[in-house]
Amino acid sequence: MAYTPKILAFAGSTRIGSYNKQLVQIAANGARAAGAEVTYVDLRDLPMPIFDEDLEKAEGMPENAQKFKNLLLQHDGLLIASPEYNSSITAVLKNAIDWASRPAPGEAMLAAYTGKVASIMSASPGGLGGLRGLVHVRAILENIKVIVLPDQVAVPKAYEVFNPDGTMKDPKQQESIEQLGANVANVVAKLKA
Repeated sequence: MAYTPKILAFAGSTRIGSYNKQLVQIAANGARAAGAEVTYVDLRDLPMPIFDEDLEKAEGMPENAQKFKNLLLQHDGLLIASPEYNSSITAVLKNAIDWASRPAPGEAMLAAYTGKVASIMSASPGGLGGLRGLVHVRAILENIKVIVLPDQVAVPKAYEVFNPDGTMKDPKQQESIEQLGANVANVVAKLKA
């Protein structure tokens, strides 16, 4: 791999011990194994106010929203694990996406997203594994010009699938999550070649 893809990994959860944070770390390891440079960010460390155009007009983009947007701008690919809240995307993930979509003066619309390559995944205590929420995550990302790869994984009964060290009990399931990360790394490398 001549070009080293830069991939940003994060989960749409702020909960300590989040299944989705564990899940995206597995995908990140798969991307690293495929030759990518991966940065993991915890949205809990970047609290942002609810998106508000009046706040933006009065004070500009909040510092943590700008930090998140800068991370997006510095990376080619995204690994996103999204919990499902009431059959949809989490508020923290949608809010972060919305803030980072705002253009700076003279900046192209959706500069932080256009042409990025992403894989999406979810883990949930429920029987569908967060699958309904992924439909909304995919729709949002594709609408803001992210190339969302077709493969995705939804992990049901998440409370019983992880080992204490964060790996998955089922090696085939572990491999499928790692493959999501490798796929992003490989597609970015081909696009940048």
